[in-house]
Amino acid sequence: MKDSENLHQKIQELCDCFTETHPLREMSDLGGNGVEEALKWIALVALHGVGRDAEEITLTQTREGEVNVRAVYREARLPAPRNGTVSKVFEVIRSITHIQGDKGQTDLALGIRDSSLDLKVTLADKGDHQALSIRFPQ
Repeated sequence: MKDSENLHQKIQELCDCFTETHPLREMSDLGGNGVEEALKWIALVALHGVGRDAEEITLTQTREGEVNVRAVYREARLPAPRNGTVSKVFEVIRSITHIQGDKGQTDLALGIRDSSLDLKVTLADKGDHQALSIRFPQ
């Protein structure tokens, strides 16, 4: 195994190299099974974790060789819209999804640049409060 100080430096250099890339895509494209691939994978995991505000990323391998990678992300609180805007958010979502009544769920295709994103929109009016949930694809 190479000197650990050089390995650390190489990971840092790879982080610099991959900063402007999509870490998950790059991880998927890694081939081979050598030290260079391991260094790249570690650098890409670090970039993904920082970029996606991961709390923890765990790599496990069973004695039989089964591999699993699990990421846990931090819960994030987003800035809330002003009171006058909140009612408009519900109004707009109901209008574009055609959800009527106390509750409903539908898909909402949203074009962003040259891609399309399919969101799962759920609306519920529970009397004392209403809720909008937007589920993003995995």
